Amino acid sequence: MKKLPKFKSEDEERKFWAKHSPLDYIDRKNIHPAVFPNLKPSSRTISLRLPEALVESIKVLANRKDVPYQSMLKMLLAEKVREEFSISKKHTSAGTS
Repeated sequence: MKKLPKFKSEDEERKFWAKHSPLDYIDRKNIHPAVFPNLKPSSRTISLRLPEALVESIKVLANRKDVPYQSMLKMLLAEKVREEFSISKKHTSAGTS
């Protein structure tokens, strides 16, 4: 096992890890599998009715980005929610000035 160097900055550390494998710096004798018996899924299944044309459009976008369409849908929803919160935050802070 190699000794890990001290880093002066995150940038220096980033450059180091870009050229080195973390596996060279791990003491393999002390590795134990992690067990999380009470871990609950962080996602919830929902049922959602969408127009077929919208589903097909999402599938086309997903195909272009080479991701599953349900993942594409989650990405699009998350992006829009962040955008809406950002807009509402701007309006709220603008009204208090």
